[in-house]
Amino acid sequence: MLDPGRQAVVIEKPSNGLAGLKHWRYDMVAGLMVSLTSLPLSLGIAVASGAPPIAGLISSIIAGLLLPFLGGSFVTISGPAAGLAPALLIAMTQLGHGNLAMGYPRLLAVICMAGMIQVVLSRVGAAKLSAAFPAVVVEGMLASIGFMIIAKEMPHFLGHSYQAHDFFGIVRETPAELGLVQWRVLAVGIVCLAILFKMPRLQIRYLRSVPPPLLVVCMGIVLGQILGLSGTHLIHVPDNVLAHGIVLPDFAGLFADQSLFWIVVATVLTLVMIDGVESLATIAAVDRIDPFHRKSDPDRTLLAMGVSNVCSSVVGGLTIIPGGVKSKVCVVNGGRTLWANFTNACCLICFLFVARPFINLIPYAALAAILIYTGYRMCEPVLWRHVAHIGREQLALFTVTVVATLATDLLWGIAIGMMLKLCLNLALSVKGTPRKWSASDGIDVVAGSRLVVEHLVDFFGNPVTERQRIGDCYLIRFDGPLVCFNAFHLHRELRQIPPGTADVILHFGERVSLIDHTTCEYLLDFVEEHRRTVGWVEIIGMERLVQSSPAETSMRLAPSRLTPVPAPAV
Repeated sequence: MLDPGRQAVVIEKPSNGLAGLKHWRYDMVAGLMVSLTSLPLSLGIAVASGAPPIAGLISSIIAGLLLPFLGGSFVTISGPAAGLAPALLIAMTQLGHGNLAMGYPRLLAVICMAGMIQVVLSRVGAAKLSAAFPAVVVEGMLASIGFMIIAKEMPHFLGHSYQAHDFFGIVRETPAELGLVQWRVLAVGIVCLAILFKMPRLQIRYLRSVPPPLLVVCMGIVLGQILGLSGTHLIHVPDNVLAHGIVLPDFAGLFADQSLFWIVVATVLTLVMIDGVESLATIAAVDRIDPFHRKSDPDRTLLAMGVSNVCSSVVGGLTIIPGGVKSKVCVVNGGRTLWANFTNACCLICFLFVARPFINLIPYAALAAILIYTGYRMCEPVLWRHVAHIGREQLALFTVTVVATLATDLLWGIAIGMMLKLCLNLALSVKGTPRKWSASDGIDVVAGSRLVVEHLVDFFGNPVTERQRIGDCYLIRFDGPLVCFNAFHLHRELRQIPPGTADVILHFGERVSLIDHTTCEYLLDFVEEHRRTVGWVEIIGMERLVQSSPAETSMRLAPSRLTPVPAPAV
């Protein structure tokens, strides 16, 4: 039923830019709390990427100083990306032919090029194409990154270097490395990891306001000093950051080595794709917990990330993306605008110049514990159960993406997951379409092939066939499959609903043979948001589709139908 009498609740929503400075008290407190989480995370991500620890702090500082002026999102905190750490380490190793010191400046040049491409893509509105990535494939990619982070941090956790660098190689080598473990290092790592797992369950009031990474770092410093850890087991930040902490990108060395051409191309594609997809997925997730229900601008966010990556790389910093953990800390502590990023950056600068002796006491094992916990949260069993609840086909896509990514790389993992998704959608969509068959000849192969091609075309076309205002309502009629591959059409159609329209009718016609999980999730989010802030949404025709599981966002399919053709009269 429509609800014409429902009125929208008008709430003043904080803005970015200079107008946001009137909320400085909230953003200052939030930024300070974020910095206590950002410090150990930034150091740990840099180490996991194979870069000097200072590179992580540089990335967070650059992001914090620039983002309030670039905009795009509202309460996201950006900095170095844990999700890209494995890819950066592999790229750095390849670009330096095994020498990380040589590969690091060359990687900076690649990051700069990737940032420039992101700026160009943002200007042509390419962010909308991120909707084509299936949600479960993106989750599978992130889960595989979680596994890789855990594997890559094992040497720091055990206190002994590995020969292998790929995931399965590290897994095979681990039993042999256990005999060479540095027990003092392992003890620090185990205690720090136990704190991270146990702290959320502790009902101790005075600990609730302490960021877990900060507590872990402090405990790691104390244990490290008690156990006598020193030298290579502790991180090192240069005494003179400006003179020895800033590394310039090596474009000359990169272009002079022609053998690196395809490595550069693959790395740029990986950074642009994964950075963009993860950034846009993160801002969408953070928007859901924004108390003011503001919507981030994907293209503006992509522009901000591109500019930040260029600026970060020219002073020795790593890739920059919005961080889910830090953004949640910002929201929980009352952050209202991107100026919380600025406070975070200022606090990190102060820590860098005032607390450097204490930073240099942080054991690598403590940072490894933080990253192993982060990796675990990206691939924990509850995530697999959640995906399985959405549908068995989603679990299959998720699993294939994880295994393919671990066995190959991020680009191939995403490509394999998307190809499997396309094939699965095509088979299900064709199955739910009425078609004729003959008892004597069987199914018409030619007609069936034509049907497959038609559905394949529909997957990339606009499923909306009608849009019009009917009185005070706005009608959108769908007459084709709604899948992730044509989701950007859906996004555009919903954004083009005239401002102030209170009531919307979404009508699903007979030719809607499939609504996949990604699109269903987006539609239901739109319905919830519109009902909460504007008016009412009536859905017609979706009830004839069958859900693949009890989950509300599960794939919805048309029942399989075969129309028999009467036998010719004799």
